[in-house]
Amino acid sequence: MLSLRAGLIWAALALVIAVPVALATTSPFIAWRPAVYTAAGFAGIAAMALLLIQPLLAAGLLPGLPARPGRKVHRWLGLILVGLILAHVGGLFLTSAPDVIDALLFDSPTPFSPWGVVAMWAIFATALLAALRERLRLGPVFWRLGHTALALVIVVGSVVHALLIEGTMEPWSKAALCVFALLATLKAMLDLRAWALLRRRIRPGRA
Repeated sequence: MLSLRAGLIWAALALVIAVPVALATTSPFIAWRPAVYTAAGFAGIAAMALLLIQPLLAAGLLPGLPARPGRKVHRWLGLILVGLILAHVGGLFLTSAPDVIDALLFDSPTPFSPWGVVAMWAIFATALLAALRERLRLGPVFWRLGHTALALVIVVGSVVHALLIEGTMEPWSKAALCVFALLATLKAMLDLRAWALLRRRIRPGRA
């Protein structure tokens, strides 16, 4: 029974990710676009898929990957996520530098741009925090609180960014991926309960 449940969970995860990617390959928006633009778009789609997987790994919610090994995979995927964002922004810069500069300066007329930029900087901040964790001597409580807060900014910003764009991704499958990413993030936050650990640290006399 457990193996059947595990198989269903993995199959559902694969379906939620594979369907929007497959439909994006048939989009008319990429028919006459340069290869760099198309690659940048799919880097963004892959990053969105990782935002669904990352909280599941962090909270040990994927069958066969309990919390400790899951978090090791989580760290490696975090580096890949940074690379995908750099590829996404870099590819768009190569095809339309003024638009990307306007977005980075929060001067773009498109409503989706600031959400994406905020999410991007939150991803970079998370990677920097992870790299400097030992040097800054961040304990598990403050690390988890900071990481959780940044993760929420990343996912919410990325979801709004993706939903506001009318582009390569098919709307319904994109919406499903975004909703599942949000739900996975909220579930992981509830399970990890960083705020409860902070309360315990502030009131050490309580169990």
